[in-house]
This record gives sequence, structure tokens and C-alpha cells, in this order.
Amino acid sequence: MSRITWVMLFILLAACQAGENGGGNETQPEENEQDEMENDEKFYEVASNLKSPWDMEEYDGLFLISERGGTIARISSDDQVQREQVSTDKEISQIGEGGLLGLKLDPDFENNQLAFAYHTYEEAGEIKNRVIQLRYAEGEWREEKSLLENIPGNNFHNGGRIEIGPDENLYVTTGDAQNEQLAQDEESLAGKILRMDLDGNIPEGNPIDNSYIYSMGHRNPQGLDWTEDSTLFATEHGPTNHDEVNKIDPGANYGWPEIVGDESQDGYQDPLFQTGNDTWAPSGMVVYKDELYVAALNGEALMNLDTEGNETEVVTSDYGRLRDVELVNEELYFITNNTDGRGNPEGEDDKLVRFYP
Repeated sequence: MSRITWVMLFILLAACQAGENGGGNETQPEENEQDEMENDEKFYEVASNLKSPWDMEEYDGLFLISERGGTIARISSDDQVQREQVSTDKEISQIGEGGLLGLKLDPDFENNQLAFAYHTYEEAGEIKNRVIQLRYAEGEWREEKSLLENIPGNNFHNGGRIEIGPDENLYVTTGDAQNEQLAQDEESLAGKILRMDLDGNIPEGNPIDNSYIYSMGHRNPQGLDWTEDSTLFATEHGPTNHDEVNKIDPGANYGWPEIVGDESQDGYQDPLFQTGNDTWAPSGMVVYKDELYVAALNGEALMNLDTEGNETEVVTSDYGRLRDVELVNEELYFITNNTDGRGNPEGEDDKLVRFYP
């Protein structure tokens, strides 16, 4: 073999070896660029142009999202948004933070087309909230019956989350209606977590006889979910800061307005976690693999912490104000809330976003 042939063979082998080791002229992404690429792949914008969305439900691949103005946005498998009217016996009032808020489908929705909703209304010059049962028929949601009326309301601090617990009862969060002492009043439904059966009756086992009250001393709770062992957690807005995540025990008093943040006093439950001088304004929450994922409004992020209240982490802060988060088939979905009058909407806000944990 000639000298020239040997040289050419050597060059060819060296080029092959360089290719195997990532050499050559290929440009490899920097480590932080690779992280950004992987992070972008975790998030997918499912739908856009929502109007002040508040709560969401998923059924057989279909998303139903309450909008404070009194509509439910139906998002089908092709990611198209169809708006459906909600007809109630008492007009839905979108006042301040009020409007059509909590939404929960009946466990037998497939057969009975029933759902539960929480909304603000005005009566005799007063702002109030109520829990109702809805029925879906012919593209419209109509009130079937009222379950609970006269929950104190105001421009702010209306609570509004409704969920069905492992015990198949309905749990409802109410705010203090900007009257702090109502949270400590056992005769008032304000500043509480309420528990009722699906017909609106007081179930057996409630901590206070003949009362809907399950826990009290809350300022403005807006998120509820349970772990697999049926432990209930709730999120709560603090005064400017000192927002809370609480482990809820039946009959417990969580101290508002007598204690705030890390203050402690006999007779009142300490928070599992509180934000100190930071502000989250936590709203919807979901439990996933013994971790809590929290939609933060003022915090403008999806937050994560464990069930011991430790190791908080920002999952994403790219979407502005977040109102709710739900778990669907090992994926998390959250809705932004930039069109609620307090955010800075951009482009096609508000949005439904899918996140792969």
C-alpha cells in the first residue's frame, strides 16, 4: 500500500472516531440551552382566549372551565373553545373578585349531567354567595336547585372553591367577606370551610351540631385537595403577605384574624406553611405523589412543596397569574388568570396549559 493511501486511511479513521465522540463540526447545545429546550417540551398551551377563568373540571378528555362573567368554557379534544351560558334563579354578579367561581361535576355526571357551582349574587342591597346544583342540557347549564344561600360576600374575600371529598361530601371554601371577625363567629358561614352532602344537607359527623362548618378562622381560602390517605389540605390568602397552606383537621380553628403567619396561640392551629414577607396569593391546589402543586396569583407561578410544608420550588413563572391546577392522567393542567382585572394580559390570554411533571 502506498504512503498516500496510508495517510488517507489514517485521516478517515480519525474522522470516524471524532464523530463517535461528538467531535467534528457539529455544534452541541450548551447545558443551559439544553435545559431550556427540555423545559419548553414540558408545557403545552391547550387553549386560549378564556375570559377571567376560575375553576376547571375534566371529563373524558373534555375540559369545562367556569368564567366569572357567568359562562362555562367547553374545550373539546381539538382544543376549540365553546362558551355555554349558565342560567341561575338569582343573577350571577361579577363584582370585584366575585362572579361564577367554583365548579364541580357530580360523580355520576355521565348519566345525570349534574354539577355544582358557587356564585356571587346581590339581594336587598347586599353581596352574597350561594351553592347551587346545575343540570346540563342542549348546550346550556340551568340551575336545578339551590343547596345553600346567604353566604356573606363582598367585593373581595369570597372564597369560592368547591370539591367532593373521599367521603363523597361537598366541601366549600368561604372568605371573611372583608369582615374579619366573621371568621371567628360560629353563627356565620364566612371565613370557613363548609361540608355538606350532595343534596345540600348537613352530614353526620360535622364538628358542630346542626352546622355546615368543618373548620373556621380562615381569611380567604381558595384551594382544596386530599392525599391518598384522605388528609385534607387548603390554601389561604393572607393579609398582603403571610399566605398559608394548611392541613385541615375537622373542627380546628386556623386563627384569622387573631394570629397571622408564624404567630402561635393556644386554641388556634398553626399553618403547615406560610410565605412570610413574600406573597403568593395561592388559589387552586392539587396533590400529586405526596406533593402539593399550588396556583399562585400574585406570585405569578406554579409552586410546589411537600406535604410537610418544606422544600418549596417554583415549577414555572412564565405564564403570569395562575388560578387553578388539576391532575388528569398523570399530567397537570393549569389556567392563567391575567384577564381578571389585576393582571397584564398578553396575546391570547387567558390560557389552559398542560404540564408534564
